[in-house]
Amino acid sequence: MSAGDDARVQAATAVARHPVEVQRGSNGWYTDAQQDLLALEVPVALVYNGISHAVMMATPADLEEFALGFSLSEGILAHPHECYDLEVREEARGLAVRLTISSQRLAALKARRRNLAGRTGCGLCGTEALEQAIRPIPEVTAPPLSGAAIQRALAALCDHQPLQASTGATHAAAWCDAGGRIQLTREDVGRHNALDKLIGALARRGGPSTDGFALVSSRASYEMVHKCASAGIGALVAVSAATALAVAQAQQAGLLLAGFARPGRHLIYHRPVTATRAQG
Repeated sequence: MSAGDDARVQAATAVARHPVEVQRGSNGWYTDAQQDLLALEVPVALVYNGISHAVMMATPADLEEFALGFSLSEGILAHPHECYDLEVREEARGLAVRLTISSQRLAALKARRRNLAGRTGCGLCGTEALEQAIRPIPEVTAPPLSGAAIQRALAALCDHQPLQASTGATHAAAWCDAGGRIQLTREDVGRHNALDKLIGALARRGGPSTDGFALVSSRASYEMVHKCASAGIGALVAVSAATALAVAQAQQAGLLLAGFARPGRHLIYHRPVTATRAQG
């Protein structure tokens, strides 16, 4: 099965059909009955060594990659090999991803005492103290990134979003090589979840390369930057704008940050001096 076929299979399992009334016309409205495709959004519990840590609303596809990516981007795991086992189970009211992690990482997780239930739009819901809100961000090495590479990836993104094409309700996170060719894409109703799925997929393949970049179909928030830096991704390109805190975090991490990526135009919010400016 090719990567494209696999993506289409994943998309087919993450949608539901629902009857809708289609109303058309500004004068003399009329109604037509059709079947619409809806993106699935279900509770997904992340359970570490038998202890439920977070419940996320997510699209039920690529959940093993999601759990691994979330664990890495949230600092629950420092390395993928600290996860000994991972299993997705169907529960009465949703899905559970049960991870078995090292005793050292479990002890650190218990010490954090965080409750992240229901996070889809805000990355800091449930944080118990202000000191936990903005965690230290690791340094990364930003690759030289050309405008041509950004535009090439942007032009191809729609072709790698089968779930978005079917439902119009999901975000995507794509991994692109230095030339802007998309290598991997993951989709989810939540932008954070899509990026975590991509991070998990990259971790399973040995981690991100030093010359590639991530492209997301959303804004570049603080947490999107932080997740990329935590995964060792040195460049992030967003379709929408960056926040002020995201730019500050990119500067601190040495991450190349671009946004408002649209056909023929994009903004570079931060290009580290260590990243040689690529032409084109």
